Amino acid sequence: MLDLRSHFSRFLNAEPERLHFAAHSHHPWPNVTREAHLQAWDDAARLIDDKWEHVLGPVLDEFRTHVAGHLNLPDPGTIAVAPNTHEFLKRILSCFSAERPIRILASDSEFHSFSRQIARLEEDKAVAVTRVPTEPFTSFEDRFASAAGDDFDLVFVSQVFFNSGFAADVRKLAEVAGDKTMVVIDGYHGFMARPTDLSSIADRAFYIAGGYKYAMAGEGACFMHCPPGWGLRPRDTGWYAAFGNLSDAQDGQVGYSTDGWRFMGATFDPSGLYRFNAAMRWLSDEGITPAIIHAHAKALQQQFLQHVTDCPLLEQAKIVVPLDEMRRGNFLTFETPQAQAIYRDLQGLRVITDVRGQRLRLGFGLYQTEEETDELTRRLYEAGALESSSAA
Repeated sequence: MLDLRSHFSRFLNAEPERLHFAAHSHHPWPNVTREAHLQAWDDAARLIDDKWEHVLGPVLDEFRTHVAGHLNLPDPGTIAVAPNTHEFLKRILSCFSAERPIRILASDSEFHSFSRQIARLEEDKAVAVTRVPTEPFTSFEDRFASAAGDDFDLVFVSQVFFNSGFAADVRKLAEVAGDKTMVVIDGYHGFMARPTDLSSIADRAFYIAGGYKYAMAGEGACFMHCPPGWGLRPRDTGWYAAFGNLSDAQDGQVGYSTDGWRFMGATFDPSGLYRFNAAMRWLSDEGITPAIIHAHAKALQQQFLQHVTDCPLLEQAKIVVPLDEMRRGNFLTFETPQAQAIYRDLQGLRVITDVRGQRLRLGFGLYQTEEETDELTRRLYEAGALESSSAA
């Protein structure tokens, strides 16, 4: 079992009594990211007007190389960056004609950055959406594949579903899409949480993720892999999309780069790229891969579940993705009518978790050890005892 707490000491020591079990929501940053954040400031002071040549040169090149390496992509040049994934969603949607509704196939468990925007567009009949229920998980891929075909302009699906932790076989889902269908994978809960090899679908599927969660870089460091030949001229376009190798502009048309730059926006805060690069260099120096990260999280999950078999607060809770399911992300989801109350009780004991309706989520990460997991168990039982005494 890894013990990397010293590498996260600035976050962990900021509130020593706090137990943070929401790595899937906001991952603490390793100490090296603080120095990187300061480096972004120092580079701005040193370079001023020339800063962007450095940011969009060596800093971005390193960022792209890290991403491509972890996803086994053949060309780092397919990577675009943005402050958030919503920017990418808007650019993806702007690739389609506005003359008729965009026909979209998705699951019923996509994150709010997609589901809210799509629901709003549905109100105006700008999109027509088919949603495949994720549960039961055992048949999800088959049901999704049956629904896919040439009738859709866009397939959008998560690698790991945010409200359960179930990990889909996204390569299979990408392969069943129609030949003219754009495929987008939301990898935010998969990137750096599970081993991810996109080599077989790198020419077929877009992949969106970022640094806020398992990449440990915080806000403002999102990216999208943009397969060659797809979405060549998004209407939502910033001036950075004119960088790189411009395609010939015919009859006064706006020109675009042919690589990942075509999905770039405009000026952004680059400090997230610095933090991301520092976190990736640190992982490399420590010899830590996504496979090791995932194994560490799963070991902590197993330890936790073994110790809460008779916990009063969870006795009526159903674990949404069972322990024997190998395709699970780095968080556990419990479904119970008491989810909101358990969340508040744990918050009162300085345990940070996450709740979505009747689902309590507990995330596990590199900054935790068996000791923190045991303390989580102890406080969960303490919360149960307090609940029982107050009811009496």
